[in-house]
Amino acid sequence: MAQLPYLPRALSLVWAAAPGWTSAWAALLLIQGLLPVASVYLTRAVVDSLVAVIRSPGSLQALLPTLLLVGAAALVLLLGSVLRSLSQWVRTAQSETVSDSIKGLIHTQAVALDLAYYETPEYYDQLYRASVDAVDRPVALLGNIGGLIQGAITLAAMAGVLMTYSVWLPFILLVSTLPALWVVIRYTLRFQRWRMENTHNERRTHYFDWMLTLHQAAAEVRLFALGNHFRASFQTLRRKLRTERIRLMRDQMLAETAAGTFGLLITGLTMAWMIWRAVQGQASLGDLALFYQAFNQGQGLMNNMLSNVSEIYKNILFLQNLFDFLALTPQVTDPVQPLPAPGSIEKEIRVEGVRFCYPGSERVALHDFALTIPAGQIVAIVGENGAGKSTLIKLLCRFYDPDAGVITFDGANLRDLPLIGLRRLITVLFQEPVHYHETVANNIAFGDLASAPELVRIETAAHASGADAAIRRLPKGYETTLGKWFGGSELSVGEWQRVALARAFLRQASLIILDEPTSAMDSWAEADWLARFRQLVAGRTALIVTHRFTTAMQADVIHVMDEGAIVESGTHAELMALGGRYAQSWRRQMRASEQGKVTASSRAG
Repeated sequence: MAQLPYLPRALSLVWAAAPGWTSAWAALLLIQGLLPVASVYLTRAVVDSLVAVIRSPGSLQALLPTLLLVGAAALVLLLGSVLRSLSQWVRTAQSETVSDSIKGLIHTQAVALDLAYYETPEYYDQLYRASVDAVDRPVALLGNIGGLIQGAITLAAMAGVLMTYSVWLPFILLVSTLPALWVVIRYTLRFQRWRMENTHNERRTHYFDWMLTLHQAAAEVRLFALGNHFRASFQTLRRKLRTERIRLMRDQMLAETAAGTFGLLITGLTMAWMIWRAVQGQASLGDLALFYQAFNQGQGLMNNMLSNVSEIYKNILFLQNLFDFLALTPQVTDPVQPLPAPGSIEKEIRVEGVRFCYPGSERVALHDFALTIPAGQIVAIVGENGAGKSTLIKLLCRFYDPDAGVITFDGANLRDLPLIGLRRLITVLFQEPVHYHETVANNIAFGDLASAPELVRIETAAHASGADAAIRRLPKGYETTLGKWFGGSELSVGEWQRVALARAFLRQASLIILDEPTSAMDSWAEADWLARFRQLVAGRTALIVTHRFTTAMQADVIHVMDEGAIVESGTHAELMALGGRYAQSWRRQMRASEQGKVTASSRAG
């Protein structure tokens, strides 16, 4: 079985996460495995003692041993009940501890992997299977193994009991459960194949559910009347999954019924043989009771053990998903012998001959790309959507490595610098910043959490970004929770962007990258922010990616990108004099702006 090597790895995960609880579980397992045998022997003793009492009516001397045996049997039953409750408590504690530990492994791996993994649906399938299917599997596997071992202990003892009547009885017991073994193995494999084939469909049902229930899509779903579409899509896919799952369970039920009928027939025949022996005087009434209990429990134990074998195999199959996910390796890693990360950028950033395609894509995002950003200057990158501007940001942050060419900070290749040290040099306002459903203070502090920023620094960053005015209007100021997930206050798109901008400003990094920093600001807010911009980035190297020429004008040099390459460079005045792509776009944008003002004025009149 190819998945068998995953078994010791899974057990080691359980042991590493909860050694104390696992030791307690193993001790309880051994005791519970022996209790049924004691119960069977006590049953025979009680029955034979009752027969003796019946033969000697009114004899207190004959009744006393019976009462003692009944008391012992009751104590065994009570002990079994107590141990079952204790086991449930131990298993719950063990399960919670191990599940949290495995979630921690998944979270660590998800954060460590490259952005490239997030570009593929296969990654999301693996993540889904690992996080949904595999988290509880190690504990379930341990429980199945425990059930198998406990059943084996009890069954071995029961087999010894049955062999006193005939050496063939343990073999007959085994034969009676073979059809059940075939059923569990066959349908375990069928179910696993079905889950693997339908992971994508299950993720799509979650997607449709999110579209119908999450705040981010609520407005468009209502405006464009998409509710019926997503409801129908969800129901259609769920109907398919539900029908196939029910069909699988129906087929398994029919097969289990047939296997159970065969086992019942074997039980009936062996009981008939034992009754015939009792009639012949070769067995007592106590023997008959013991034999029935031993054979019946033995058959039940065999079925439970086969079921545990099936579950063990099923859990190992699902654990393969976890270990496959944990085996993914990032391609962007620290060098074997990293250079010391510089404290700041003193000379320049150079991008030389860079070529880059996103993984799985044949489209060239950057082609023979070259750019120099002098330290301490403000550089703007403008261009149409898809020109490669955001790709450049990802390469500068070393979320990806270029396929060819080199990027250097003060002559040091980014590949030779430690990732943490490199990224400490950079702060970024991304085009789609994250809306953290945390307090305002935390939303801003996340920009430099390692330095444990004080409220004064946070307030300074908020003032620099222009977010402070919106924050003052919130009910608890900087302690106000943002977002609706946990009952907080919601901000406008522009206000969220200014909070994200404050987050970027908080980190006093040598390179500040702003991807469309004013895209969500109105003209008044933009004018106010631009008036202070140079003061905000004084002493730092700034790279601005923007569609707004009013923002680009603040730069010392402007580069125009098209189809993954720089096609024009210069100051605003130089580019206007050149009369090329920049000048043409500037004039179009200015005409559109003037038309907008005229339209607004006529409506106001």
